[in-house]
Amino acid sequence: MTSFSTDVHDNVGGAPRTNGIAAVLDSAHVGDIVGAFGRIGRDDTGAGRSRWQRLRTLMVISGPGLIVMVGDNDAGGVATYAQAGQNYGMNLLWTLVLLIPVLYVNQEMVLRLGAVTGVGHARLIFERFGKFWGAFSVGDLLLLNALTIVTEFIGVALALGFLGCPKAIAIPAAAVLLFAVVAGGSFRRWERLMFVLIAVNVVIVPMALMVHPTLDGTARGLVPQFPGGMDSTVLLLIVAIVGTTVAPWQLFFQQSNVVDKRITPRWIRYGRADLVLGIVVVMAGAVTVMAATAFGFAGTIHAGHLSDAGAVASSLAHHSGSTVGVLFAIVLLDASLIGANAIGLATTYALGDTLGKRHSLHWKISEAPLFYGSYAVILAVSAAVAFSPDHILGLITQGVQALAGVLLPSATVFLVLLCNDRPVLGPWVNTVRQNIFAWTTVWALVLLSLALTASTLFPDLPASTLQVGLAIGAVVGVIGGAAVTAIARRAANRRVAESVANALGGLAPDEVEELDDVPTLTHAERRALRQQYRANWRMPALATLARPAMSPVRRAALLVLRGYLVVAVALVVVKIVQAGIG
Repeated sequence: MTSFSTDVHDNVGGAPRTNGIAAVLDSAHVGDIVGAFGRIGRDDTGAGRSRWQRLRTLMVISGPGLIVMVGDNDAGGVATYAQAGQNYGMNLLWTLVLLIPVLYVNQEMVLRLGAVTGVGHARLIFERFGKFWGAFSVGDLLLLNALTIVTEFIGVALALGFLGCPKAIAIPAAAVLLFAVVAGGSFRRWERLMFVLIAVNVVIVPMALMVHPTLDGTARGLVPQFPGGMDSTVLLLIVAIVGTTVAPWQLFFQQSNVVDKRITPRWIRYGRADLVLGIVVVMAGAVTVMAATAFGFAGTIHAGHLSDAGAVASSLAHHSGSTVGVLFAIVLLDASLIGANAIGLATTYALGDTLGKRHSLHWKISEAPLFYGSYAVILAVSAAVAFSPDHILGLITQGVQALAGVLLPSATVFLVLLCNDRPVLGPWVNTVRQNIFAWTTVWALVLLSLALTASTLFPDLPASTLQVGLAIGAVVGVIGGAAVTAIARRAANRRVAESVANALGGLAPDEVEELDDVPTLTHAERRALRQQYRANWRMPALATLARPAMSPVRRAALLVLRGYLVVAVALVVVKIVQAGIG
C-alpha cells in the first residue's frame, strides 16, 4: 500500500517517536478537525477552556458516534423493533437495555482505534492478521452491507408508498439523493446534511404519545423473559435485535469516520461524550418504535401478525389515527436514508483501506474516483435488487438482521484483539476491566447463536434444555474468564509501568514502579504526565511494525469460530426460508 502522508508526531519529551512516521494512508486525514458546527486547529490542545468553550468543542467533534448510532436504527432496525412490539408487546424491551453497555464498549474501542492509529478498521485487520483473515472480515462486511442497503431501499419504497409515491419513482430518487449527499467533496457539508436527517427523529415524541403507552406495561418489559417459551422463533428475533442494534458495519464506519474527521487522541473524551449522546438517541428511537406497535396494536387483530413496515404504518393509521401512520412512515423513511448513507460509506471506506486508494469525504469525485464510484455502484446494485419480487425482499428483510447478529462475534473478536495490540495502541490498549466486559460480550453472543442453532436443528428441543445449556456455557465462561483475568492483570501492571517509562525518557519499568517513593514527583504530576503522554501518542507506520505472531491455540480458536459461524449462517438462512414459506 502507498502512504500519502509521513507526518511526524512528537512525544511529550519533544523527541521524535520511534521512527517518526505516521500511519495515515490518505493525506486528507491530516489537518484541522472540521465539523458541522465549526473547526478545531490541528495544534489546538484544548487546555484552559471554559465550560462554554468545552461545549462548543463537543459540538464540533460530535458526529461519528451520533451518526453511527442513529444509523443503527435503519429500515431493518425499525422493522425488527416493530416486529418485537407487534408480536410480543414490550416483553423484549430488556434486550435493548442489556445492549446499552455492549454498544458503548464496542464503539468506544473503535473510537480509540481510529483516533490513535489514524487508519480504518479494514486496513488494521489486513496488516495485523494477514490477507486470509482480512479477506474473511471484509468479505463478510461487503456481503452483509449489500443486503442491508437493499433493506434500506425497501424501507424507502414502503414509507413513500404509504405517503403516495410509487416504488418506480421512490427508489431511483432515493439513490440519486443519497449520492448527492455524499458527493459534494466537503466533509462539513455531508455532516450538516446528516444532522438535518437526524433532527427529523424528533417526530418520535408525538408518535409515542399518541399511542398512549402505559408505564407499568413498559416496566414489565424490563424483566428478562422469553414470551411463549425459548423456541427458535423468539431466539431468532432476539438475535435480530442484537444484530440490528450492534451491527458489524458500525465498527468499520465509525473508525473510518473518526479518521476522516481527523480526531486525535487528545479529543477522545469528547468522542466518548458524542458516543453517549448517540446511544441515548438510538435507544429512544428503538423503544419508541417498539412501543408504537406494542400499544398501538394491543387488543387488535393485528397484534402478533407483522407483515412489513409499510403494513405497520397503514395499520397504525387505522387503529391510532392517520397522523400516527404518517409519523411512522416518516421515521421509516428517515431511518432508511441515514442507514443507507452510513452503511454505504462503511463499505467504500473499507474498500479504500483494503486497496490503498483515497477514501475521504474531503476529496472531490475527480480526486477519489474509486471511493465515489464504488459508492455509486453499491447504491445502483442495491436499488436494482430492491425491485425483486416481494417474497424475495421479505426473506432478505427478515434474514439480514439475524445474519448480522450471528456474524457479530467474529467482528468483535478481531476488535478486541486489535485493542490489545500494544504496538498499535500503545498506552491506549484495553484495561483489564474493558477486556473482561468485551470477552464476556463475545461469549454471550456465541452462546446466543448456539442456542439459536440448537433450536433450529432440533425444533422439539425443550426450553429447559436450552436454559441448562446456556447456564453451563455461562459457568464455563466465568471459569475461563477468571483464569485469563489473573494473567491479564499482571500484564496490565507491566504495561502501565512501560508507558510511564517511555514518557519519562527511557526509564526501565522497574524504575517507574518505584516512582511512588520519589518525593519530588506528586501523584497529580504522575497522572498529568501519563495523560500528556497518551494525548500525544500515535501509532507508527504499520510497515514498521512487526506483525504479531499468532499462537497455534489462537489460530485454532479463530478457525473453530469461523467454521461454526459458517454453519450458523447456513442454519439461519434455512430458518428464514422456513419462516418465509410458512
